[in-house]
Amino acid sequence: MYADRLPTALRQLLTDLLVVFWIYAWIRAGIWINDLVEKLGVPGAKLQEAGTGIAGNLGDISGKVGRVPLVGDQLTAPFTKAANAANALAEAGRQQQDMADNLALVVSVAIIAGPLALVLFIWLPLRLRWMRRAGVACRVRDEPAGQDLLALRALASRPLNELTKLGPDIAQSWRNGDAAAVQALAALELKDMGLKPAKAR
Repeated sequence: MYADRLPTALRQLLTDLLVVFWIYAWIRAGIWINDLVEKLGVPGAKLQEAGTGIAGNLGDISGKVGRVPLVGDQLTAPFTKAANAANALAEAGRQQQDMADNLALVVSVAIIAGPLALVLFIWLPLRLRWMRRAGVACRVRDEPAGQDLLALRALASRPLNELTKLGPDIAQSWRNGDAAAVQALAALELKDMGLKPAKAR
């Protein structure tokens, strides 16, 4: 998971910790925003509670008034209408709570999605790519054929100023099968990945 060379390994470790902190910070921000937006539903909860309470009281009164002989049915009509209005008020409060909950969820997910996408689609593929490359390099670096492959990759991908430091005829030396040149080029490629050269045999 980490390089052999301390500076590269330390950089990778710090980057990994930074990414973990980044994810944690944005999740905490999403939760905070979610809680903040859900507070918009508090008036709706109070409205629902009040409407339900009023409707219940009016229903009780309507039931008692309905027992009055002869005119009971006529007296209950206003209380029934008022109870229905209170129930509609309670339903409006419930809908307001639902809207606040849905809005809180959408906003918090939108806030978290962007930073997580950066991690999943940029940092993680790069990290996995390095791990795959480093894993293959570690497997082949102690093999003669692997040394040659690493040397070839260095010749193909390393900047010219790095290659010329190994000698002006480094490519010719590699073509001639010079073991020292092959090892130097392989070590250059391994160093770029933060890996130590092959152990001396």
